[in-house]
Amino acid sequence: MKQYTGKTVEEALQAASTETGIEVDELIYIVSDKKKGLFAKKIIVEVYDLADVIRFAEDYILGVVDALEIESTVNTKLDDQVIRITIDSTHNPILIGRNGKTLQALNELVKLAVSNHFHKRFRILLDINGYKDNKYSRLVRMARRLGHDVQRTKTTYTFDPMPADERRAIHNALNNMPNVRTESIGEGTQRQVQIIYVE
Repeated sequence: MKQYTGKTVEEALQAASTETGIEVDELIYIVSDKKKGLFAKKIIVEVYDLADVIRFAEDYILGVVDALEIESTVNTKLDDQVIRITIDSTHNPILIGRNGKTLQALNELVKLAVSNHFHKRFRILLDINGYKDNKYSRLVRMARRLGHDVQRTKTTYTFDPMPADERRAIHNALNNMPNVRTESIGEGTQRQVQIIYVE
């Protein structure tokens, strides 16, 4: 983290951009303080890098899990601008929950905490003991089977609502399948994927 000052937030961000070589809209920053000097007000902006974001996310999730009195460790890697955090704990099934609902809620909690702290959205994906990878594999197999059914019957199939990362796995699985296309419909937590026949 490094601090930059200016008479306005924009001026402080421009100074940070000039020094770091990062475009202003790509900077990760917090307006930390407004100080009045002898003649003018100064704005202080704290600029962070992605390692700071990852550290904050790890500390946050460890704090939440520790509050549940569950011992855990985390391992994080950056994969194509997605922060992938793998949790290993003494009670993995409790953290996963029924049909992954607890894991999904923890994921949303961490994303909200990070975006509120840094005032920027980040793609964060939590996994516990390979649960998500296994779920993606099952979804891909199911999507391909249903894609063939849609090709044969020419009838649209609609999945139950699911999170964005699972919808993305289905879209990717059927991306090159002939005579079918996928489309997301609905809003918020009710967003679903459809497999649609096309001539």
